[in-house]
Amino acid sequence: MTVKAATNTVNCNTASDLNSIPEQTAEINTVPSIDILALANFALKELQAEMKTPSRSAQAVAMRIAKEVERICQKSDRIQISGEVEAWQITLAEHRLQKTLQYYRLGSKQGRVELHSHLAAMIYRHVASFRSNLNFQARYNMIEDFLQGFYIESLRAFRREHQLDVTYQPRTQLELAEYMAFTEHYAKRQIGLPGRNRQRLIVLRAQGFAKGQPPETAIDIEMAVESGKGEEAEMYSRSPALQQVREQMVSETVDPADAVLRDRVVAELIAYLESQNQPECVNYLTLKLQDLSASEIDRVLGLSSRQRDYLQQRFKYHVEKFARTQNWKLVHEWLGADVDQKLGMTSDKWEAFRAQLSPEQQQLLDMKRNQESDKAIATALKCTPKQVQKRWAQLLELASQTRNSNQA
Repeated sequence: MTVKAATNTVNCNTASDLNSIPEQTAEINTVPSIDILALANFALKELQAEMKTPSRSAQAVAMRIAKEVERICQKSDRIQISGEVEAWQITLAEHRLQKTLQYYRLGSKQGRVELHSHLAAMIYRHVASFRSNLNFQARYNMIEDFLQGFYIESLRAFRREHQLDVTYQPRTQLELAEYMAFTEHYAKRQIGLPGRNRQRLIVLRAQGFAKGQPPETAIDIEMAVESGKGEEAEMYSRSPALQQVREQMVSETVDPADAVLRDRVVAELIAYLESQNQPECVNYLTLKLQDLSASEIDRVLGLSSRQRDYLQQRFKYHVEKFARTQNWKLVHEWLGADVDQKLGMTSDKWEAFRAQLSPEQQQLLDMKRNQESDKAIATALKCTPKQVQKRWAQLLELASQTRNSNQA
């Protein structure tokens, strides 16, 4: 497995390189801010509760998670203006903990297999898009070559972002799980492109690999879009390849809070589809998230064109139902279109929307904006909570039509 080459063989029984890490204690023996210390202790307890055997690396992993969460919360405008920074800290910490523990439970061997397969699916149709005549074996070899380099790049990014020594290697099963979770997250980072489009970092890397760009082009794109501060940025700016990338990138990565919200929406949507006994829709969503084309999805699922059309219509129906019933708040928060943000409308459209509403609909909207419960709204409107949900779904549909209309 190619991850193995990037991380070296992990021997969970080897302690020769752990001498510098202090024994794990109930408290973190550092002097960071109180917020980071509390987060680190929270993360440490979560790790200890899941681990089969005690590990001295848990302390360092917990502190890295805490510092990363603190950095994201400071960087995210959405989080800073939300007034719920502490709640976001816990949410982000839990998100990273669960991803790390997911790889930890799989073990080093199966974890590598899962990560490799996941990344390969994301870049399959990009890594050789400019050499479409290649057979499967040739394409497979290109994927292996590309991912080998990507794992090394990810390890370098991990060291840099966590301010680790350039010789750092994950040695324990937990450290390897942490690195693999970081690599998956790193691959999925959304990079801003001209035209307000975004693309995953690993896809951009694969496209550059397919075009035969020189190795120097595989630089940190987040560094490429920095405005150029300090001697390090000046040094990077001397590279013609990096200048070309900087010209193509017009914005930094997506707000980390948006990425977490997106993951929550996807998880809730999958749970909803499963509750509706729609395994075909779950499979379809999973493949769409891997950036596969329609023809590739047809081939994987064994669908005819008519079957695909039917599945797409069924999928669309359930997604719309999901987005306008019990999950509306999460979806609209992710879209930046919740009730406190005029359901994503401009001021003119918001006024036009409100002008269409009946007095009862106005009351429903106002009570939703005041975060009243469905039970309280049902009492005020003299109907059942189920009818409240139905009327709210209808109102969200009207809001969607107004929001997407071409009228001012």
